Amino acid sequence: MGYVLGLLRLVMGWIFLWAFLDKLLGLGFATLPDKAWLAGGSPTSGFLQFGVHGPFASFYQSLAGSALVDWLFMLGLLFIGVSLMFGIFMRLGGSVGILILFLMYTAVGLSPANNLFIDEHIIYILVLIMLVLTDAGQYLGIGNRWGNTSLVGKYRFLK
Repeated sequence: MGYVLGLLRLVMGWIFLWAFLDKLLGLGFATLPDKAWLAGGSPTSGFLQFGVHGPFASFYQSLAGSALVDWLFMLGLLFIGVSLMFGIFMRLGGSVGILILFLMYTAVGLSPANNLFIDEHIIYILVLIMLVLTDAGQYLGIGNRWGNTSLVGKYRFLK
């Protein structure tokens, strides 16, 4: 079971890390090269301007173009991806991931296009909850060694 949890953690980590890299470099998947963050593009503007619907749409649209929102989003993606890939800071990384996914779920209107209630954001939130609660960082990563350091021993929330 531990290997399955470790593999699931690595896959989820790659999802977040890939989103960060694609938006940073414009690898041509979700982000074209000329829209990359390093090329001066905004990693959040397109989604916030054109991809949001529902009761919170005007709030999310008002955030479009904000450098602070771009920085927080990109640093969040990087932190979540790295914490999941290495199996360290799992509680904090998982919590940030849950927050970002919840905000994205509310931004798409609380009624997904393909199902009445459930979309990938909810599934990913549940997976992150499971990974945090099962200490999945101990498997196929360095989370076990990380958890035994004096720093984590002193500040358990860093686990």
